[in-house]
Order: sequence, then structure tokens, then C-alpha cells
Amino acid sequence: MEPMVPQQQTVEQIHEKIAQCTGKRLKVRANMGRSKIIEREGVLKEVHPSLFVVEVDEKRGRKATQSYQYVDILTGTVELTDVATGTPLFEDFNEN
Repeated sequence: MEPMVPQQQTVEQIHEKIAQCTGKRLKVRANMGRSKIIEREGVLKEVHPSLFVVEVDEKRGRKATQSYQYVDILTGTVELTDVATGTPLFEDFNEN
């Protein structure tokens, strides 16, 4: 059971860092499995205890909401990049 404690702390750290980015424009790169990778840009709208919501740009100016879990960041399934600076938010997790 002890290995869960550091992972829980890490998820909390991810949550805190994402919460600080509320309202920022982010690039989301999500690995959907079977070699399907989706890249979109959008604004971080909401932060909840177990997930966060990004309003992404669709074709013809439409918007859609996508939700992701903090564990997706930890496992590298989802990568977030700050559009303004071009820097990844969580470089250290994606290298594993």
C-alpha cells in the first residue's frame, strides 16, 4: 500500500499546477490508443477533484468540451503545452 502515497501526492501536484492554468490557452495532445493521437488547442475551463475540462476549438469555429483525468498526465496519455510560451507543463512525467 505504501507505493500509492507518492503517486497520490503526484496527482495532487498535477491538480494544483493545472488549477493555476485555469483560463489559459493550452495545446492538448491525447493518445487515444491504436495509434490514434488527437492534437487540439483550447482554453482550460474547469478544474475538479479528479478531472479537468478543456474547451477545444473545432472546425468552422465551433467549440467542444473535453475532460481528462490527472492520471492521464501521470501516465503520459495526455500532454499539455502552454500555447503562449510553447513549453510543456509536465515535461518530467512524459519522459518515463
